[in-house]
Amino acid sequence: MLLPYFEVHEGAGPPLLMVHGVLSSRAQWLDNLEALKGVASPVVVELFGHGRSPAPRERECYRPSYYVAAFEGIRQELQADAWLLLGYSLGAGLTLRYSLTYPERVLAQVFTNSSSAFATEETGARFRGKEEIILQYEAGGLAAVERIAVHPRHAKKLPVPVREALLADCEQLDPGGVGRTLVETNGYASVRDLIGGNTTPSLLACGEMEKRFQPLRQFVAAEMPHLSIVDLPAGHAVNIEAATQFNQVVTEFFAAHLGSSAHSAGGAGGRY
Repeated sequence: MLLPYFEVHEGAGPPLLMVHGVLSSRAQWLDNLEALKGVASPVVVELFGHGRSPAPRERECYRPSYYVAAFEGIRQELQADAWLLLGYSLGAGLTLRYSLTYPERVLAQVFTNSSSAFATEETGARFRGKEEIILQYEAGGLAAVERIAVHPRHAKKLPVPVREALLADCEQLDPGGVGRTLVETNGYASVRDLIGGNTTPSLLACGEMEKRFQPLRQFVAAEMPHLSIVDLPAGHAVNIEAATQFNQVVTEFFAAHLGSSAHSAGGAGGRY
């Protein structure tokens, strides 16, 4: 199976799968890695067509179900019995789907604002299967990609070092891979109808200044069991705009659940 690019950072706990969103890269986590290494060993993944990952032409490689299988392949390669999850934006839709598919493999999870993860059927259908979107970006190249509203070029609140690193990685974007991500990953990302079955300890680190996400925040709060929510003073890029607060709440959440996991396993905290 073709796996996306991933890199492992040695830390003080179990593997932590970290998945970014569309038009982002491993640079998404520059202000978080050191703090997270205090409780976990970050495993940073880049989506197909992004950063250092390949950009396969096979559209099925971009489907959420394929990513779930690929993440499971990474876990097996790491020889970890279980791990932690952290998903940002579109990446949250993928990590949530993984946790719903393999709950026994997940110790705890954190996710951020994600319209795609909780999209309605009507919203997803705007992208799903639209070959013309793929052709648009293949023909338009990186110039067309730069016009996408969530391109880091249009970000106003990011710290300069993070923004520059994201922009540098955007030079490696594959336009066709971006199109297939929008059509196949984003189009099928929603777990809206599945979250009622959640059994994993979960935290939504919510950027409260992203107003369009607030109705979805209310939906998730009402429909998803085993969920805590912390509202942070940031917009969509909550882990960057409010990095200090984000790092604190995420590390505290993981530490609390790792402690309970080790206790319930009879103290075998290092096995994971």
